[in-house]
Amino acid sequence: MLILHYTGMKTGAEAIARLRDPAARVSAHYVVEEDGAVFRLVPEERRAWHAGVSSWRGHTLLNGRSIGIEIVNPGHEHGYRPFPALQMAAVADLCIEILARHPIPARNVVGHSDVSPDRKEDPGELFDWQGLAANGVGLWPAADTAAAGDPLVLLDAIGYRTDLALPVLLRAFQRHWWPERVDGIADAGTLARLAAVAEATAGAAGDPRTARRSGLH
Repeated sequence: MLILHYTGMKTGAEAIARLRDPAARVSAHYVVEEDGAVFRLVPEERRAWHAGVSSWRGHTLLNGRSIGIEIVNPGHEHGYRPFPALQMAAVADLCIEILARHPIPARNVVGHSDVSPDRKEDPGELFDWQGLAANGVGLWPAADTAAAGDPLVLLDAIGYRTDLALPVLLRAFQRHWWPERVDGIADAGTLARLAAVAEATAGAAGDPRTARRSGLH
């Protein structure tokens, strides 16, 4: 898996200092500054402690099966703001490099809020997931579908855990795939996008480019 975060601290230097502090017991493989500078803190083959209590597609203990990227942004607590173009370009380049080294399917490129929907909001609704997908990083549906269904069934098909309150899960989904509305309500637009992402997830699972990646679910 590839899990993207925001740092949620006032400055990049402050975030890096915390990630390098053994007493903090948190770490990530990479940090991407707002000016596009990339810092490697943990080798990709080593476990970093970035996901915490998390779940995706039935798997838990995601620190042991993921690479984590921290993207400098003060976050919702300290003045959440759009991610600069230079930073997003650096994130895209870094992700492309990582994906070239590791067989990570598009459906497993997610945010911290996707894998920990009851605890986390990052990287949040201002993060350009659609732009990343246009560069070959992650999953974005080509178009919404009129076909809708049970939102919990669709969320499960995408990869979310479904033992949490539906509004909690919907807000996490909206932050990633329907940022126009982050309210946890299953309105028509959210349901249409849910169905489209679930369909794209199923299509990606059958893609011959990812069929050989059966060890990753």
